[in-house]
Amino acid sequence: MPGTKRFQHVIETPEPGKWELSEYEASLPITEKSNPLTKDLDKANAEQIVQLLGQCDAEIFQEEGSAMPAYQDPEGGLVVLSGGGTSGRMAFLMSVSFNQLMKGLGQKPLYTYLIAGGDRSVVASREGTEDSALHGIEELKKVAAGKKRVIVIGISVGLSAPFVAGQMDFCMSNPDIFLPVLVGFNPINMARNDPIEDWNSTFREIAEKMQKLQEKQKAFVLNPAIGPEGLSGSSRMKGGSATKVLLETLLLAAHKTVDRGIAASQSCLLEILRTFERAHKVTYSQGTKIAALMKQKGRVYLVGWQTLDFQDVRGFLIGDHSDMFNRKEELIDQGPQFSFSQEDFLSSILPSLTEIDTVLFIFTLDDNLTEVETLVEQVKKKTPNIQALAHSTVGQYLPSPLKKLFPSIISITWPLLFFEYEGNFIQKFQRELSTKWVLNTVSTGAHVLRGKILYNHMLDLRLRNSKLFWRGLAMLQRFSGQPKAQCIKSLLKAIHFPQEVSEEIQAAPISYHIQVAHEKEQVIPTALLTLLFRCSIPEAKTHLTASPSVCETIKNILLRLGRKRSADSIDTLKMTIE
Repeated sequence: MPGTKRFQHVIETPEPGKWELSEYEASLPITEKSNPLTKDLDKANAEQIVQLLGQCDAEIFQEEGSAMPAYQDPEGGLVVLSGGGTSGRMAFLMSVSFNQLMKGLGQKPLYTYLIAGGDRSVVASREGTEDSALHGIEELKKVAAGKKRVIVIGISVGLSAPFVAGQMDFCMSNPDIFLPVLVGFNPINMARNDPIEDWNSTFREIAEKMQKLQEKQKAFVLNPAIGPEGLSGSSRMKGGSATKVLLETLLLAAHKTVDRGIAASQSCLLEILRTFERAHKVTYSQGTKIAALMKQKGRVYLVGWQTLDFQDVRGFLIGDHSDMFNRKEELIDQGPQFSFSQEDFLSSILPSLTEIDTVLFIFTLDDNLTEVETLVEQVKKKTPNIQALAHSTVGQYLPSPLKKLFPSIISITWPLLFFEYEGNFIQKFQRELSTKWVLNTVSTGAHVLRGKILYNHMLDLRLRNSKLFWRGLAMLQRFSGQPKAQCIKSLLKAIHFPQEVSEEIQAAPISYHIQVAHEKEQVIPTALLTLLFRCSIPEAKTHLTASPSVCETIKNILLRLGRKRSADSIDTLKMTIE
């Protein structure tokens, strides 16, 4: 078929049953594999979901990491943390924290962040913006203008984002100013190798070049193996957490290096890592209450203080934090999606709250508890479903009047840390990571309980960037057992329906298909049914509409048919649904 050159890197579909064999799974990037721990995630109840995802997160601390570079702050220069999506949000969060740390130490802040799509991507998902290498380079040039030395830490969990790839390549072409550091969680030979539309190298080629330069300390690659995600390919979860653990450990230890030398830094690395591992145990010890939050009906709103609610659920951050952003004006256009005051929340969201909605308040006992109490009292007039995620240090206690307002509290108490000034930030990082684990688990578990997960795959994902396009194609191959050419054809038909897939469309770049698919729902389920039962797009859509749970319906069909495809398969499908 025309355009097949764009799909040359796609592995041919194996025989049914071969996906689970280690020799075939070995060819898939670790970040795209199916984690054996969660292969039956869709059968789990809320308590089991918390336990399974907790086990996956524990793998962060079980794998051996790659060697840490001897990092030092660039005197008179800049450290740029960069990424797309969750990686960009982690870059934002860490750059803010380390600038605060440096101010407290009487040093000039030298960190900044870049996120694909700009500051709007911090508060709203804009996946497609990470597909441009040129966009990444132009953004880097802007923040690095006039600097004599710039360390660029490019974060791409799967070693796949063109936004980061372009920056790393640009740095290597300008070694007098730039030192590139690549962070991800796949081996170099598993980095994405499909063409980047606006660049002349693949991500893998760029990563291989960096690996060679590492011997001369002109580039660094940090890519420890941490195992597959609990929800296949969902790098916002373990990949995002591992990014935070890895870089905060490295950068905190670097500050010790300045004062005490390399030996102190190396001993500090292990000590800091252990504090994060303890944070994991403390967080998941609250499994029962996390599971209860997961079962809530209706919409869930997060109201947080400080940096405790930067997640992928609709949230409101109380207080004046506008100085944290590179371009505050980009956020003004976001309206009530993101606010900095009680007044914004009360005026934009409170009127629309219903009795089935849940509001989760996230705070520490160091925050303004009077402010928390006032807001809780207002919200409680609209919905009884209010919960708290409260962080405290040993010796701190939640005031009784505030405590009585909450039917349920996930209360996490942290031990005192006997570090110097940096110890305050270690505890801050622990609390942020703990909050991330709780919210990731709740949001993922809610998808499972609502029947949106097939085994441990998000079947009905939106194809909003090239990474998601290729993941969707891989799922069609995995669950249909059809040859890759047939899977490609069915995917393009589902994307472009009702338009016929002409030779011109087949030959179009991947970005064109993504643009069309961007806002379409059930593209992958529709394509999968056409593959399984050789039916038309309208027939597949009709049956999906009649299904109370798309994933449960498809799973039952796969189990009953055993991937056998026959002329009367569509009749079998009808009987299964009916």
